[in-house]
Amino acid sequence: MAADEPNPTDARTTLLAPLPDHQDVKTRWWQELWRRHTHITTPLRARGLPCDIEFGLSAYIVRVSLPDDSYLIISPPQDPPSDRRPGDPEGWIATREDPDDETLFEVIYDSLPPDDPSAPHRPEARHGGSAKPLIEAIDHRLAQLGLLPAPVPSHAGPHPAQPTHRAKDTTGTPEHGTAYAHGDALRHLTDQLNAAESHTDAAALLHQILEPTDGLLAQLGEFFEAAGEKAKEAEEDDGFDLSYDLADAAAEIRHLSEVLHVAEDRMRSLTPLRPAPRAPSAPARAPSLPPAAPTASPTSRRTR
Repeated sequence: MAADEPNPTDARTTLLAPLPDHQDVKTRWWQELWRRHTHITTPLRARGLPCDIEFGLSAYIVRVSLPDDSYLIISPPQDPPSDRRPGDPEGWIATREDPDDETLFEVIYDSLPPDDPSAPHRPEARHGGSAKPLIEAIDHRLAQLGLLPAPVPSHAGPHPAQPTHRAKDTTGTPEHGTAYAHGDALRHLTDQLNAAESHTDAAALLHQILEPTDGLLAQLGEFFEAAGEKAKEAEEDDGFDLSYDLADAAAEIRHLSEVLHVAEDRMRSLTPLRPAPRAPSAPARAPSLPPAAPTASPTSRRTR
């Protein structure tokens, strides 16, 4: 994927962990599975953790390699399997295991609905299939174990400096914030981008859109996912068809987020155009006169 290629113009670019190295990566079915799981794999790869998609007992899982040779398995319901599309389950369970140590089996996160409705629910169950709390739980546990190869991206710490503009005041709220407040908020962000005085300012605005967990694209994916869940709560059969369309939209948005994951750093590394040099002015001179018309010879003709 082009998004995974390093950007040689900026050493500060935070690269994702590499893609898996096997033949399935080139197949359409695997690429489609990968696309449906980018809301899980992209944040983890941003932390330096290689990911792969494999088939578990009855559904596809995300396998995450850890620095100590153990691994995480992030799985949808397996027994019984989920009847929902890959990447959009009712919940997730994340476990840590070790191929060389059968005694290591740790449940890090579990938002799966319980098999017995009367059984007590785990606290994570209220999150269902949402990716954000899953990633946060993995961050927390791996940090405790010292198994995060890369720092948690900047959304978990202080936010980058916001752009400042002297040309006009862009710190106010949207002017038309009644019927379409969220659209107006995005329009306001676009106005800020148009008024940005440097590529660094523009990169800070891109961060608001492309941050892989809290950015606008990530949250837009969550929105369509939630809309799909709401569509299923209808009596009509079309509710399920609509939910699949909305789930596809969520997957497309998350794929777009992965494709553009280095756009912020690439924007920050750009150099403004230098003003074109002015051509030296030619010295003033009097306009040249047209050549004089030929005159008759002063000698007179001899007549007969």
